[in-house]
Amino acid sequence: MAKIETKSSFQERVGLSVERIQQLYLADSTPWVIGYSGGKDSTAILQLTWMAISSLDKKDLKKSVHVITTDTMVENPIVSSWVNNSLEAINASAQSKDLPIQAHLIKPSVNESFWVNLIGRGYPAPRAKFRWCTERLKIRPTNRFIEEKINEDGEVVLLLGVRRAESAVRSNRLKKRKKVQDDLYPHDTLANCLLYAPIEDWSNDEVWTFLMQNKNPWGATNHDLQGLYASATEDNECPVVVDTSTPSCGNSRFGCWVCTLVTEDKSMTAMVQNDAEKEWMMPMLSLRNDLDYRTEEKRLLEKERRDFRRMSGKLSYYKDKDGVTSYIPGPYAQDARIHWLKRLLEVQKAVRDHRSTPEDVKNIELISLEELEEIRRIWLEDKRETEDWLPEIYEEIMEDTYQGKQSFNSSPFSKEALELLKDCAENDLQYQMLRNLLDIENQYRAKGSRRGVNTELKEQARKDAFSNADEALDELKKRESLIETLEIE
Repeated sequence: MAKIETKSSFQERVGLSVERIQQLYLADSTPWVIGYSGGKDSTAILQLTWMAISSLDKKDLKKSVHVITTDTMVENPIVSSWVNNSLEAINASAQSKDLPIQAHLIKPSVNESFWVNLIGRGYPAPRAKFRWCTERLKIRPTNRFIEEKINEDGEVVLLLGVRRAESAVRSNRLKKRKKVQDDLYPHDTLANCLLYAPIEDWSNDEVWTFLMQNKNPWGATNHDLQGLYASATEDNECPVVVDTSTPSCGNSRFGCWVCTLVTEDKSMTAMVQNDAEKEWMMPMLSLRNDLDYRTEEKRLLEKERRDFRRMSGKLSYYKDKDGVTSYIPGPYAQDARIHWLKRLLEVQKAVRDHRSTPEDVKNIELISLEELEEIRRIWLEDKRETEDWLPEIYEEIMEDTYQGKQSFNSSPFSKEALELLKDCAENDLQYQMLRNLLDIENQYRAKGSRRGVNTELKEQARKDAFSNADEALDELKKRESLIETLEIE
């Protein structure tokens, strides 16, 4: 363990930090935004800020301090409960003490949520070369809030719990940033947003020393926070992500329970293993592991689950070192998306029904009704999957009535008629083409105008032109051979 300063000398440093925060707070009228994840570092900067402004004269408390937490909607439920309770306590305590501090829980747009993208659109589980989740679930919601404040006030200061001691990468990043004034850095992508890192020079031990020696001012218990850390193996928290330079939550404790950016969710695994009362999370851990793609067996299975075409219907391919041509798989196919919906609902029901599930988790929603309705819309309208399987799947697994009320352009064909059409088709892809073409024809009939119908029919037929992946790959090879011939000539 690293050597730390004596209690008196460290408290002097804390006092200097509080004074510096006060100076910056009083320097102008620019509102502050504190990125709060509920972990030790963000708790430390919020606690320092609270200590600083609560000791100022009431007449000087003219600047707003917004505390923001981004709920990705796939947070570890243990941590999510801790954070939600903390936000409620922050608002209640700040109001009772007449402090200009307000906590906000922000979320991604429904059409950008994890499950809407994976189950609805068919995005494969995130990976290093396709980390689509961070931008949609963290960066955009956070930046939208900050941009709103910039539009209202012209400028904001964003306080983050980043520290040099966290990693060499983080240290180098902080060193590269050039201060524009005092202790403020410019934001990489947001104009009129300045960054302030009050504990950037603190060590890990100093953060814990501060939290253990100073009572939490909004009523939470820092010893409970320490216990939350002790229940897992890693010693990092998921940072508030505001740009792509911020590392993902991959190796951290306070990340998404579905995260496949790491080989193993060590935090949830440790929570389940260390505490029999958290056994109810085991089905969630199992689903996360099913989503992972790292073993050869899983890579082959995932390739089977994914369409050989891109979302646009186009084909992409690559050549390996031996010159063998292979197609690059696109989104999850319909059967795969139905599979993941069923798995998620089964896990949701298993968690609700588990004997050790706490009362406040008994009605947990791993996927919301709004997300289900957006997935249903994407399947029916964007992908033309007119079978409308979602309500039936929900009612079968959840043993409850599906409450979705959204109205969609309904197909004139019953499920029985569509099954008959499938029986008449030579294969699933031919069936999909016929179903899609019939859906286009039905939509134009409802419009009353047929302008553009031929163009759309041709485009759909182009997308559904192949009977299978091998046929598509043969076509790619023919195109490649023709191009090589033309280049030689």
